[in-house]
Order: sequence, then structure tokens, then C-alpha cells
Amino acid sequence: MPRLGIAPPAEKWRRSTRVGRAAMVGLVTLLLAGPASAQQQRVDPTWLSFNTAAKTVRFQLIAGLTGLNGALNFNGFRDGALTLVVPVGWQTEIDFRNHDGMLPHSAQVIAPQTPLPTQPVGPAIPRAFTFKLVEGLPSEATDIMRFAAQPTGEYLIFCGVPGHGAAGMWIRLEVSATAKTPALLLTPPAASS
Repeated sequence: MPRLGIAPPAEKWRRSTRVGRAAMVGLVTLLLAGPASAQQQRVDPTWLSFNTAAKTVRFQLIAGLTGLNGALNFNGFRDGALTLVVPVGWQTEIDFRNHDGMLPHSAQVIAPQTPLPTQPVGPAIPRAFTFKLVEGLPSEATDIMRFAAQPTGEYLIFCGVPGHGAAGMWIRLEVSATAKTPALLLTPPAASS
């Protein structure tokens, strides 16, 4: 009969095997649930709301939503992998929030350019920028960009904190003459330079 508190060798082996299997299952689960790439990230439909009669659109822009790209992302997307489509002339409200617990971020709508700027540039659409473009807003700070979506064309929603946008912290904005309603679309990421 085994002494109290000491399991026989066979019981120790069964217990260590169970613990080993549980550890393996946990490790496999962690590997499978690793950081999501932009291609795996899903578009949350609550980020976008609009009123077709009033021709207004509201988009929640969340800086550093995930750990993708060292949290240099908008809504979990980087390098233009998400596109906000807005019909031309619609009143647009982009509600910016910095979710990143470590770094400050900002946002502005700029014209596409190669190479990407390393500093903020003038906005391509009047009033399409957050306060503190260079220094960025701290964690959980918010700001609202309100502007008329015009003229038609392709733009970037770009972090103006030096180096962030050039490191991939940008998504696309398309002001469309043919779209009837706003939309969020997954788009191929930009080619690396």
C-alpha cells in the first residue's frame, strides 16, 4: 500500500502524461491563436454606420487595435489592407481612438505617395486630420474628424506620428462617384518597398 501523499510509479506516470498532454494542447492552442495577420483580421460591422437619406457616414478608426505590426495598425489592418469607401459629397465623421497602451498615434487623410512620408504632410481633404499630428494622442484619447468626402479619388488614412505611417500604419479611403452607400472592404496589402 502506498504511503499517504506519494503516488505509486504507475500513477505518477499517468499523471505526468496527462499534464504533458494538457501542456501540448495548450501550446498548440497558443500557436494556432497567435497574432492575426491583416488577412486573418475580420471587419467588424459596428465600425461603420451611415444614413443614406441624410448622406452621412460615421467610421470608428481605432489605432493599435491589435498587436499586428507592433500595434502600428488601424482597426487591426496595416499597409492599406482595409478600404473605407464613401460616396462623393457625403458628410463624413471619423471617430478616432488610440487603443494602443504604449504609443501615441494620430490620423490624417493624405494623397497616396511613394515613398510614404515619414512626417505629417498637408491633409488632402480640408479638416481631415486629428489634433496633435506629430506628437500623437495618448492611450485611450479620442478625436473626431468631420469633413465632406470630396473630391473623388483614392486617399490614405495615415498616422502622422513620425515613422508610424511609413512603417505601415495606414489604410485606404476611396471617395467614389459610383458607390451608392459607404462600405468597408478588405484590400490587398501594398507591395513592400
